[in-house]
Amino acid sequence: MSLAARVGTLIVAFLAVAVIVAFVVIHYFLGGPPTVDYTANVTPDTGATVHITMQEAPVNTVSTHPDWVSYFIRSPQTHQWVHSTIFKVPAGSRIDMTIIGYDGCTPLRNPYWGRVTGVIGNAEYVDGKRVTQLNSWSGCTVAHTFSIPGINLNVPMESPTLAQTVKPGLCSTAPCTPNNPHEVMTFSFNSPKTPGAYFWQCRIPCGGGFIDGFGGPMQTIGFMTGNMEVVS
Repeated sequence: MSLAARVGTLIVAFLAVAVIVAFVVIHYFLGGPPTVDYTANVTPDTGATVHITMQEAPVNTVSTHPDWVSYFIRSPQTHQWVHSTIFKVPAGSRIDMTIIGYDGCTPLRNPYWGRVTGVIGNAEYVDGKRVTQLNSWSGCTVAHTFSIPGINLNVPMESPTLAQTVKPGLCSTAPCTPNNPHEVMTFSFNSPKTPGAYFWQCRIPCGGGFIDGFGGPMQTIGFMTGNMEVVS
């Protein structure tokens, strides 16, 4: 092989490696769900109120994992549902959360996760009714949880009743709409005054098809786990 041919082969091989490296960096390190920003026009450490709306859906037809359960976040700018579990809030603010629950029930492995902790007033409101604990064993009532261990926050999400889900059935296209059976959970908490990324996760073993239900969507950011980014 001539020198020119060898040089050409080396150049082609180098470019191929560069393309593979770029693909890995973009898709595995720089990729991932977007951050939904709630900090616009809110001054940190003033106790100002931030309103966040999320939904948990039994399917994820906007991703490559259509059978994975997932949370969605409503963008405060476009008011559209964003397939993400990462949101940014100002430090030292009051966070008013609304979570719309469209998924069916799954028994909690530990009744502790049925308790409401870390919220203002020590309770959540399910369709307007004050609740301090949900018992997933006395009835099929709990779908997921919204839990931030770093601030001792845990809020169980009530599921539509079995009777409700018979007709028209659970949501089959994500994001879900009010036409599907659902429950509405509201609660409030104070964001930390210390900036940082606060990990949150659902504590229901909702990774169907994985060992003990704790794999798949339950351990994947963008589905049933995410970060609350607190900024000053």
